[in-house]
Amino acid sequence: MPETTPGKPERHDDDARLLDGPSAPARELAGDDAGPASSVPTVQAAALPDGQESPRRAARRAADETDESDAVAKTHGSPFLSWLKEIGTVVVIAVVLSFLIKTFLFRAFFIPSESMVNTLDVDDRIFVNLLVPKPFALERGDVVVFKDAQGWLPPTQKAAPGPFKWFQDGLVFVGLLPDETNQHLVKRVIGLPGDRVSCCDNSARVSVNGTVLNESYINPAQVPMAKSFDVVVPEGKIWVMGDNRNNSADSREHQAVNGGFINIADVEGKATVIAWPVNRWQILDNHSEVFRTVPSSSPQNTASPTAPASK
Repeated sequence: MPETTPGKPERHDDDARLLDGPSAPARELAGDDAGPASSVPTVQAAALPDGQESPRRAARRAADETDESDAVAKTHGSPFLSWLKEIGTVVVIAVVLSFLIKTFLFRAFFIPSESMVNTLDVDDRIFVNLLVPKPFALERGDVVVFKDAQGWLPPTQKAAPGPFKWFQDGLVFVGLLPDETNQHLVKRVIGLPGDRVSCCDNSARVSVNGTVLNESYINPAQVPMAKSFDVVVPEGKIWVMGDNRNNSADSREHQAVNGGFINIADVEGKATVIAWPVNRWQILDNHSEVFRTVPSSSPQNTASPTAPASK
């Protein structure tokens, strides 16, 4: 019969259980100060192999990880929804930037005719700088796009709207497609307000303020036909001509309407870049060297058959 100490219960091996409680050293530190409670029988957990986690602790850790992942999911939502949100944000920013650029900086147009060959070919896509003529002024030689406010072009029939017209209208609105609702023309500025423009000398060349122009931008495939005119450009207007002179119905051909002049207020902007097709990409030149020796307008220049003499 095993001996027992009075006041201390007998301990058996099968009493070992996984219990939470103070460790043996902690009980020892309590000492006699623990009072009668120190005599309460205690048991220690059975030793586990190194690196092995108790089932209770493993269950608690798994629960904590689940709670943490649920909190992350609630905070960030579905990865697919997050991706859609990012894509939507990028699209909205791109549309807003495109609209601002189209409204204040550049606008797209396409070329439907041969009047500006070889500078511009049929179906070229160009970007027009909307900062010209305001706040930046026009210069001689600038290639400009202007509204057909003088009725130079015949009326065109509007195409029947297709099933995706709303999508095309959206692209036009943000500036990714040219606006075909209004008719526009593209020509080169030859005369500014106050300039006297006349034609022709023995070589069918144009003069501005008495200076004969050697126009390097004219289509070299054809010799321009001589068509006489002598005009003084009024204030707020310009005189324009096409680079493909024999195939351009420009200011020369419309002198019966507004004297052949274009109102500066109708100018949309200055053609700056050929953006499409890719093999035609280039920055457009205004050939300032052609007009470098042209003097400023003066009262002597303004005396012409088409303008009243200065008082």
